[in-house]
Amino acid sequence: MKSFRFIHTGDVHLDSPLKGLAGQEGPAAERIRTATRAALDNLVTRAIDEDVAFMIIAGDLYDGDWRDYQTGLFFVRQMGRLAQAGIPVFLLYGNHDAESQITKRLFLPENVQVFSSRKPQTFKLDGYDVAVHGQSFRQRDVTENLVPDYPEPVSGLFNIGVLHTGLGGMGGHVNYAPCTLDDLINKGYQYWALAHVHQATILCEDPHVVFCGNLQGRHIREAGAKTAYLINVEEGQIEEISPLDASVVRWRQLHVPIDGCARAGEVIDRIRAAIEGAAATETAGRLLACRVELTGRSELHGQLVGSTEHLLAECRAIALALGDEVAWIERVVISTEPDNVRLVPASAGETIGDLQSALAQAGTESDLLAQFGSEFGDLVRKLPHEVRSEFDDPFLKAAIEGDYARLASLAGIYLTARLAREGA
Repeated sequence: MKSFRFIHTGDVHLDSPLKGLAGQEGPAAERIRTATRAALDNLVTRAIDEDVAFMIIAGDLYDGDWRDYQTGLFFVRQMGRLAQAGIPVFLLYGNHDAESQITKRLFLPENVQVFSSRKPQTFKLDGYDVAVHGQSFRQRDVTENLVPDYPEPVSGLFNIGVLHTGLGGMGGHVNYAPCTLDDLINKGYQYWALAHVHQATILCEDPHVVFCGNLQGRHIREAGAKTAYLINVEEGQIEEISPLDASVVRWRQLHVPIDGCARAGEVIDRIRAAIEGAAATETAGRLLACRVELTGRSELHGQLVGSTEHLLAECRAIALALGDEVAWIERVVISTEPDNVRLVPASAGETIGDLQSALAQAGTESDLLAQFGSEFGDLVRKLPHEVRSEFDDPFLKAAIEGDYARLASLAGIYLTARLAREGA
């Protein structure tokens, strides 16, 4: 067999609408808006530079129906670059770009082969002794196991299976095209190119069963490095599989402990050190997009809870001071706790102190709060994973996790702060 290299990517979500950018202007916000395009452009450049034999896109190239034809035209332009370099592309449609999801279509260059949605289809690259098998989604909700209908491996060829699957609901993803790892291993292919789970994972090495992960993180739940894979095949055997990071924005959650801080200036200093330190670790000109979460115990807790808008402005000012496209702050989350028993000054009145004591006692001795928290937590846990993962409010988190003591403490903090503001 001839030696070759190929790229496995998926979950590009081209022109996916990005959250948290409403009202935001400037080079950093614009880079985030165009990040999915820039990442695909970078990947195509890498494919040409690495002189790969072909590229596989294993589903969710798009993020649903296009707003206009510019999304499709951009993709055609990128595929045209690969066509000029003599690089074929095998494209499978997943749940986000199923036939039922995309009403607009454009003719693609001849180097792009799209898998049928009616039944599994095989494409052969005789020059490389390769057979690529796959089936696109006809509709978004594919609930049957597609693997049994995939063809048997072609003898004497390097067989690649392309599949968009939840593989049992990995990582909380919807279990589209459900199957098991044994289903894939027993098929007899040398490589399974999977997508849908956005965390890159090599599940097995004999044969290789690989989720490529999404190409570009789009929000804080897609933090960290995002990749495609470059696979090197020698004499019919996989010699090396290497991650390719084509992203232009790196999302990161910054946990900033403020234990012991007695002045607001100390909190800002710690935030500045965290942002500058994180930005210094980014390479290749990537923009750091982060959520700042304050943690720990401090007597400033009540003040911080009431000044999140000011803190967000301070954080964004720190980021802008580093340069136009170095760092961008999505949100500030206050997850601190009070450092003293008394949550407000004595001048707020003994009524508040009595309320705090009652709430604290309720959190440890009463079943009422536990019952409420249990019922509320059960209700929230029934929501889809995509909705639950949006919650960053500590009250909601405490209810979901069943931490009723913390629920009582937070209830006391919120009510105390409200009474203080109203001049109780």
